[in-house]
Amino acid sequence: MFLFSYFTQAVVKDETPDQWDGDDDEEEQQQQQQQEDKEELRKKDKDLEFLFQEVRRDSSLDERLQRDLQSKKSDSKYKEMLVSIMIKLINSNRVLVVSGETGCGKTTQVTQFILDDYINRGVGSMCRVVCTQPRRISAISVAERVAAERAESVGNGNSCGYQIRLQSRLPRRQGSVLYCTTVLNHLHLSLVSHLVLDEIHERNLQSDVLLIIVKDLLSTRDDLKVVLMSATLNAEKFSRYFGNCPMIHIPGLTFPVEEFLLEDIVEMTRYRPQNKDRRPTWKRNFWHGRNARSEKEEKETEYKESWPCYARTLQGRYSDSTIEAVEMLDNDDKIDLELILALIRHIVLNDEEGAILVFLPGWDNISTLNDLLMAQQMFRSDRFVIIPLHSLMPTVNQTQVFKRPPPGVRKIVIATNIAETSITIDDVVYVIDGGKIKETNFDTTNNISTMTAEWVSLANAKQRKGRAGRVCPGKCYHLYNGLRASLLDAYQLPEIMRTPLEELCLQIKILKLGSIARFLEKALDAPTEKGVNLAIKNLTDLNALDHSENLTALGFHLARLPVEPHIGKLILFGALLGCLDPALTIAASLSFKDPFFIPLGKEKMADMRRKVLSRNSKSDHLTIVNAFKGWEEAKQRGARYEREYCWDNFLSANTLQMLHNMKGQFTEHLMNTGFVSSKDPKDPNSNVNSDNEKLIKAVIVAGLYPKVAMIRPSHSKKRPGAKVYTQADGKVNIHPKSVNAEESEFNYTWLIYHLKMRTSSIFLYDCTEVSPFSLLFFGGDITIQKDGEQETVAVDQWIVFRSPARIAHLVKSLKKELDSLLEEKIRNPAPVDWQNRQSKDCAVITAIVDLITTQEKPAGGNRGYDRAWAPRGQHIHFNDDDDDDED
Repeated sequence: MFLFSYFTQAVVKDETPDQWDGDDDEEEQQQQQQQEDKEELRKKDKDLEFLFQEVRRDSSLDERLQRDLQSKKSDSKYKEMLVSIMIKLINSNRVLVVSGETGCGKTTQVTQFILDDYINRGVGSMCRVVCTQPRRISAISVAERVAAERAESVGNGNSCGYQIRLQSRLPRRQGSVLYCTTVLNHLHLSLVSHLVLDEIHERNLQSDVLLIIVKDLLSTRDDLKVVLMSATLNAEKFSRYFGNCPMIHIPGLTFPVEEFLLEDIVEMTRYRPQNKDRRPTWKRNFWHGRNARSEKEEKETEYKESWPCYARTLQGRYSDSTIEAVEMLDNDDKIDLELILALIRHIVLNDEEGAILVFLPGWDNISTLNDLLMAQQMFRSDRFVIIPLHSLMPTVNQTQVFKRPPPGVRKIVIATNIAETSITIDDVVYVIDGGKIKETNFDTTNNISTMTAEWVSLANAKQRKGRAGRVCPGKCYHLYNGLRASLLDAYQLPEIMRTPLEELCLQIKILKLGSIARFLEKALDAPTEKGVNLAIKNLTDLNALDHSENLTALGFHLARLPVEPHIGKLILFGALLGCLDPALTIAASLSFKDPFFIPLGKEKMADMRRKVLSRNSKSDHLTIVNAFKGWEEAKQRGARYEREYCWDNFLSANTLQMLHNMKGQFTEHLMNTGFVSSKDPKDPNSNVNSDNEKLIKAVIVAGLYPKVAMIRPSHSKKRPGAKVYTQADGKVNIHPKSVNAEESEFNYTWLIYHLKMRTSSIFLYDCTEVSPFSLLFFGGDITIQKDGEQETVAVDQWIVFRSPARIAHLVKSLKKELDSLLEEKIRNPAPVDWQNRQSKDCAVITAIVDLITTQEKPAGGNRGYDRAWAPRGQHIHFNDDDDDDED
């Protein structure tokens, strides 16, 4: 109060404004009086003396203060002060937003502050903290770190544990902290005292849905405390969403980080790109499957128009060869891994000790860079520890990333954006930011999704930079130039606005959260009405939802599988029909990626090897099954045979290993839910029909229907292969990398596909030829109709087959039996007893398997065996004059 009164005396005059310009002598007297008052204050109160000293920059003092602050971090009094402020805010508010720079310790400390406060007040048993993490590795690593700080082992009934899908080490039920990847399935079941939502700035689907649930939950749970934690400074948006709740910012105690752009990196390494892809931009875009949003295209146009001017600003500061190299590098959509290799060598040979962290968009880049490093004698020595880090890698391999290597050994971590915020690697000094991030985008108009490597946002770049200054001053190298940096978006578009919503809709229904559309309207950024309606339609077609938007028994199980619904259905039917192993191989590759790679200049040879592996199955999916089987056999013979097999067939051993790991995860889940009796994908009881190619194709139909295309012969000499049509798009093309791309001799007239993408045309990226019986038994609803004198049987009224009446009625009744049986199996999961031929389930399934396998007669070329028929109001565009259209 005394300080306030001093300043009011100094600046407030009691006179009215018209008297201020009065007597100058009086003003001088007042100024003199004020000066005397100041002097008197100095004498009376030495504590205020600092107010009268001029503030000037003092570098030595800056350094001393920084050292002092670092030492205070370990001072118990300073910690108590931080704890006190944080706990008061949490206890006096229902919702608190905590924003903090990378490395400020909020993820590990806030949960402990809450627990320890309850224990200190003698009510520890009333505290149950759940902290959500966006990825499984972060849930595990943070829980282990917290447990270590508390001198305990993680889980085992102690104070801290974790729970992730298919893996958990749980703490005690009360007086505990649980880190988990999602609490969607547990939120209403357990009485949580504090819910801490970490890394909410990432705006993934799960976190955005959690925000809606939590906001609704606060109206019924008066006792619930919610803490929202964000690594970046966009806290205001979250605060507004929760009724302008209070915010606190924790400053990061990090060292300064020096930043370098692409032009600096090229200049210092003297790198010159070799064998750059010289194809025209539109062709490059075709091969990379680009499907850019309009705002992205506008940015690219602005970039191209600004480049000549920007290049001129580089002249004089950088050599001509550097400017030329920067332009060449930016014209290539791919990240130049050879440049990263050159940069790592430069750091190793010229800079001080310290771990190097490399950010790349996906597993293919990570594994290729790892191979490039291991090909160099220098990096094969015991002076380096190289750790690839990806969310799909085995958890055991990832934990070594946190261990500090012995003196003289340099750690190199190659990671996706998992290492931006989810995990903290303490000893990183050098960060190489590849400048790209994998981003899914969804086109609701064409029901097409794409996943491409997009430029990072400014928020991503800031997070990556922050990883370098943890232990000492660091360096961050961005692989984009200054012009590109000026055009980066502030944040990534929230995932809920750019991805298919089927999985999310199933989660909403399994949690009994009411109408899907009404629930999603409440999101921080709501998805489009068109996107929501399309997801509901797709789930109804899949029989995961009924026409009243209620969850079916199938939908219940699909909601619990860690894959998108179509792939989940393929897994379940593979288990029910006794061809589990091949179904899992297909599901894993569709969820992740196929294991083939295509080296530049060897496309034809790679196409030929794939064709050989297809064994005339006319199926991209069975080609992967055959490739995977061959890899397993080669691996059993030894490492040399595995290497040769992968090399000869253009296969990635790393990707095959990842698919193997995923198959194990899927089987464990099926065993936990009762569909199979062993967690071995190759268990004989689950694979009695795994050699039956036609049945595997039927299982693919069961999963991927209604993604059906019709084949018609092409008489074009210019373009070999068949013409293909879908009900929604009319004429489409089979992608050149498909084994069916130039196929002209099909047995049947139908294809089933998974990925449809629009680039220069609409392409089916993977497809399998399927038979009429596969579509009749495992497609949609079937009806028997009259077409003139001819009986027909139709699937969903547009896939129509001519058939004798007896066969049509037999198929319909068998289909009804199958649907009833499958519904029962899905409602009460149990493995099919294939030994008991008298059981109804075995009898029905065996009859259908026999029909699919032995009764079909592909008629030469199959013209007339089946045909497409479009009822009034639906359109299939057949135009026989389009053979010479440009793709």
